Amino acid sequence: LLPSLPTLTVLLPLLSLAGLFYSASVDETFPQGCTSTSSLCFYSLLLPVTVPVYVFFHLWTWMGIKLFRHN
Repeated sequence: LLPSLPTLTVLLPLLSLAGLFYSASVDETFPQGCTSTSSLCFYSLLLPVTVPVYVFFHLWTWMGIKLFRHN
């Protein structure tokens, strides 16, 4: 049973962000150099979180335009 698209759109970015925060704060094997914003490793971890958030806001904007045009 697959969740609906709006549910996935909300859950995926939240789960990705929670996983990143867990890894950065609790996991002892997390690379310590990845916590500095000047390191390349930080941005390689930020990218998997950024993509679902971008998709979420893209769909949010699209739905807003659709609702505005039809009301």
